[in-house]
Amino acid sequence: MAKKKTNTSSANKKVVEALRVVVADTYALMGQTHLCHWNVEGPSFFALHTAFEEQYTELFTAVDEIAERIRALDAYSPGGLKSLSDIAGMNNLPEKVGAEKMVASLVEDHAKLIKDAGKARDLAGDADDNETEDLMIARIQVHEKTVWMLKSFLK
Repeated sequence: MAKKKTNTSSANKKVVEALRVVVADTYALMGQTHLCHWNVEGPSFFALHTAFEEQYTELFTAVDEIAERIRALDAYSPGGLKSLSDIAGMNNLPEKVGAEKMVASLVEDHAKLIKDAGKARDLAGDADDNETEDLMIARIQVHEKTVWMLKSFLK
């Protein structure tokens, strides 16, 4: 017997609102990571410059996939730098800051994104939206791995 879908309009709206936050978080984190890529200095320059580029490139692909999931749910994705910044609510990293502060700040930003993606995952699970749930699980795994790598740099 097929499982009855509980994907009500109210549950769908909650999933979409949570995904909108994940889109904004991802875009903000991409911008912060790009800032770090451009402005990192010091003995770790080459390693961090390369790592940051890999990270912001991955985030660019991810944000598109998440935004398109919102569209697949028949809603509109957020856009515009001010709107995304307001939704994400992440602190902006100064342009001139040391490499360790950059990495520590990115760890905090990834942690916020993990929390918000977890909320979206849980709401999607409650709404029997397996596709969104799977997408959020995959995103959480990427961010947890990135946090591990960034924290390893700080040791």
